[in-house]
Amino acid sequence: MKHVLMTAAAAATIATGAFAQEVTLGRFFGACEDAGTDTKSSVGEACIIQSIINAASAEIDGVTVNTLPTDWGNFYDQIKASYAGGTPPDIHVMHRHRIPEFAGLGAIADLSGDLAAAGIDTSDWAPAALDAVSYNGGIYGVPLDFHANLWHVNMDLMEQAGLVENGAPVLPSSPEELLAHAQKVKDATGQDYLAADFAQFPIGVRLVLALMWQQNANIFTDDGTATINNDAAANAVTAMTQLFDAGLANPQLNYADSQQAFLNGESAILVNGTWVVDFYTAEAAKPEVGLNNYYVADFPTLFETGATWADTHMWAIPSTLDGEKKTAALKVLAFINDHNVDWARTGHMAVRNSVLESDEYANLPHRSEYAGTASIARDTPPSERYGAIQDVLNRELQAIWLTGKAVDVALADAEAEVQDLLDR
Repeated sequence: MKHVLMTAAAAATIATGAFAQEVTLGRFFGACEDAGTDTKSSVGEACIIQSIINAASAEIDGVTVNTLPTDWGNFYDQIKASYAGGTPPDIHVMHRHRIPEFAGLGAIADLSGDLAAAGIDTSDWAPAALDAVSYNGGIYGVPLDFHANLWHVNMDLMEQAGLVENGAPVLPSSPEELLAHAQKVKDATGQDYLAADFAQFPIGVRLVLALMWQQNANIFTDDGTATINNDAAANAVTAMTQLFDAGLANPQLNYADSQQAFLNGESAILVNGTWVVDFYTAEAAKPEVGLNNYYVADFPTLFETGATWADTHMWAIPSTLDGEKKTAALKVLAFINDHNVDWARTGHMAVRNSVLESDEYANLPHRSEYAGTASIARDTPPSERYGAIQDVLNRELQAIWLTGKAVDVALADAEAEVQDLLDR
């Protein structure tokens, strides 16, 4: 890949008679060594985003892009270290929930005055997308998507359990029904009902958050008061632990193992995000893969109010970037913004109104099956401590389902530690 990018840079130099501006771009989403520049045929997050970046490097006159892929789990540690060392990428991806932390420190640039000149029309962004990248009156990035937790469904297992009606899966509407459906799947197929990453990344946190929001509760308030040790949180946790206790779900699965169990046909439901819809669609088409009849569903409402965890990926620029380098970086962001429908092929929801209203977007695989997700998307209040808060919750929830820590003790410990973080 590096050789291809250097060749593109050399070609630009010959064509323009000047050295091309190299823009470094830090991202997660995984590695893809042979993405090419075809933004319409690449498959999966890593290759789709890299094909867009490669196309930007090839097509923008006088600009070449050097990608710095980073592991998702270590991304923020590495980005913070690069800022501390004075060597941040010229562009880097981040989540909207990290804006208060990075903008609060003055690390990332307010792009309000730069976007129009770069050819980025903020009026075409959906209101929620503009809100996602806005903070204290400024615009601190270019939104890439809305992403959220979904229920990925093996329709063959659900059919065997009698949980399919009119071509759609029958999903639970209460914790009691969740347990009953799970037992039906086990009795009919011998397989688990639900798989998710409960032992590694904070997928379990996002599950519990969704079930708390469904009870009109949250883990902390706008004024910075932690609200974790309560009935809503206990109800949310119990909805999950009842499956573990009955042997209907495995709390020891990590991200890779839970995904493989689903692809192997060993679980009826996988709780994972929008980012895998394109990948699972491709996998289900392979005869050697256990998953054959794949469906994507909105996160079901088990309590009073529909809700699922959601976030936004966005692109930020360091506040120290200026001159021709900043101009080049903004050209790259404009190119990525122009290719929003290509990124949406992953399964993520688009952020541009013109894309959301297009036939191309509507015709993407499975899109109609989770059309209701945007209306139930939720998140916590903004906080500069979100990353640390999420780590606390992940640790305490894993202590419940992996080590048997009492629910009330874990929630009390989490609340005290989160309150300490909010008070700093």
